[in-house]
Amino acid sequence: MISFTIEEINSLVNGELQGNCKEKINAPEQIEKAKRGQITFIGNRKYAKMWASSNASAAIIDKDLEIELGDNKAFIKVENADLAMAILLDAFLPETPHFETEIHPTAVIDKTALIGKGCKVGANSYIGKNVVLEDNIIIYPNVSIFDDTSIGHHSVVWSGTVIRERSVIGNHCIFHTNVSIGADGFGYRPSEQGLTKIPHIGNVVIGNYVEIGANTCIDRAKFSSTILGDGCKIDNLVQIGHNSVLGKYCLMSGNSGLAGSVTLGDGVIIGGSASIKDHTTIHSGATVGAGSGVIADVAAGKTVVGYPATDAREMMKQWVALRKLARG
Repeated sequence: MISFTIEEINSLVNGELQGNCKEKINAPEQIEKAKRGQITFIGNRKYAKMWASSNASAAIIDKDLEIELGDNKAFIKVENADLAMAILLDAFLPETPHFETEIHPTAVIDKTALIGKGCKVGANSYIGKNVVLEDNIIIYPNVSIFDDTSIGHHSVVWSGTVIRERSVIGNHCIFHTNVSIGADGFGYRPSEQGLTKIPHIGNVVIGNYVEIGANTCIDRAKFSSTILGDGCKIDNLVQIGHNSVLGKYCLMSGNSGLAGSVTLGDGVIIGGSASIKDHTTIHSGATVGAGSGVIADVAAGKTVVGYPATDAREMMKQWVALRKLARG
């Protein structure tokens, strides 16, 4: 079992230690569930009141919070408890699934594929024609990577993921289970035969340090590319339509979706279950609230909420007025 002294943890997160904790810390835990020998995190005043009844031996807290420590407990004060939590969770990270051999004998790898040094390919995975895997890539069992795709070094692809032909993927990417990259976009037009399918002959281009959650779909472009910029983080069950272009460090929460040809600037945040109309531009630094429906462009740095999405302050005024009207 992994364990650390409170002094080791303090050194790890570069904090300021207060109080004392004699037992070793064997796990991090949320404040209301923590037991002796465990450490918790307090990054917000609303959780501070829970400390008095917590059984945790220690807590990492934001340095601007004033909380009574209590007996036989310790605080580690830091600039940002959430970032310190990320460091500590990484220290407690369990080992990843084990590979008996780097290339499993049941994996099917085309003779034209180029596999870099230190790559691991799991059971029943398929690596197609002219695929290029750079060094130290992990492909877990039951992954399919189709022709002419390239994946940058130190990327991880979890089971069930399908990466279609001609995809270009950067370094240090993580694709969780059952991700779909490069399927046909949703394009049909009425015709005498009913609905005529529009071919999608483009591809998907994904930058460096991109993480994509389970069961997310990113469709290839009708022509040219669907693009995700460096550092984008995409949650589970997200839909990104054909020819959409995401700038750097965008965040999309679960069940949100972009229709075709949506453009996101850098640092855009899309809340859970939000829907973005096709050919819409959301400029850099803007935020779309959860459950909102965006049908028009959003200016840089603006926050919009509602259905249809409107400036957050304006929408709040409308909600207050409606509440007053309902009360008579």
